Amino acid sequence: MLGVLLAVGAVIVVALPFLRRPGISAAEDSLAAPDALERRRLELAEERDRSLAALKELEFDHRTGKISDEDYRDLVGPLRRRAAEALRALEPRAREGEKARVRR
Repeated sequence: MLGVLLAVGAVIVVALPFLRRPGISAAEDSLAAPDALERRRLELAEERDRSLAALKELEFDHRTGKISDEDYRDLVGPLRRRAAEALRALEPRAREGEKARVRR
């Protein structure tokens, strides 16, 4: 019986930081919807991640012999361009964020 009470007490103590603070409404406790700029940044980050994953998979397939040298050369260029475009599009926003943090 004492063990059960001790276990319940431990669960409560551990869970307290994760529970909503008293006095905060549900509207105040929720995240705001991302604006258009944030949605675009997320789309670019997803495109970057997809392109880099595809490059990694293509490289693996080429190394294991599933893709010939000729096919590899045909496929790698467009994937690299897509990844580079997404990285370039994300770069100015990263610099602006760093400048804003430094100014504060």
